[in-house]
Amino acid sequence: MTGFVVVIPARYASTRLPGKALLEIHGKPMLQHVYERGVESSAREVVIATDDERIAEAAETFDAVVCMTGDHHQSGTERIAEVADLMNWDDDQIVVNLQGDEPAMPPELIDQCAALLDDTSVDIATLASPFLTQQDFQNPNCVKVVRNNCDHAIYFSRAAIPYPRDEGSEQRAAGAALHHHGIYAYRCGVLRRFVDAPPSDLEICEQLEQLRALSLGMTIAVGVPAVRPGTGIDTPEDLERARKEKP
Repeated sequence: MTGFVVVIPARYASTRLPGKALLEIHGKPMLQHVYERGVESSAREVVIATDDERIAEAAETFDAVVCMTGDHHQSGTERIAEVADLMNWDDDQIVVNLQGDEPAMPPELIDQCAALLDDTSVDIATLASPFLTQQDFQNPNCVKVVRNNCDHAIYFSRAAIPYPRDEGSEQRAAGAALHHHGIYAYRCGVLRRFVDAPPSDLEICEQLEQLRALSLGMTIAVGVPAVRPGTGIDTPEDLERARKEKP
């Protein structure tokens, strides 16, 4: 597997769960759990990227490498692109975007996502699992991805795709889609091309930035993880569920 680095974009502001990066789970801030998963992977370096001194100070308590970025970024992807420039990473360097609200992302899946870029024809890599329930398939907060026969993404959507046209085909539709997980790997050159491009109409419509990559003609490899990751923390309910799970 080609060598890679992990960047964890972390911000303090959150509409549904303010300050969530520093909220405690099993005696540690959530961000520390995410950082530890990154360190347990095969990454040669793990960096926390933030624009908030509170997050930087907390990260220093568990000896994390912190890169301070501007406060103008609209997404974690943009923040990571600034880190790549500040660190002078070349265009071939592989970066895994490990989101700061994924404390239960197994380290082997970080490796799996990065390894998908061993195929040099692939621009971006990500992971997705079969849906566990029909309710999740219908839930707009659960992002769906459909793949072609090469396991490359055709489309991502908040809608239940593909649409079950015939009565009784709901299970077949749910089986054709995968539940997307919020982890990405890309080479820095692809990352820079991505952030330099304006948001596409599809991205604006669905509020899914990976649709910008598809609009640009980029190839996104979608791997099915060997182990299903835990739930990301987006809501107070997610936080309480994580606190009740075994550490």
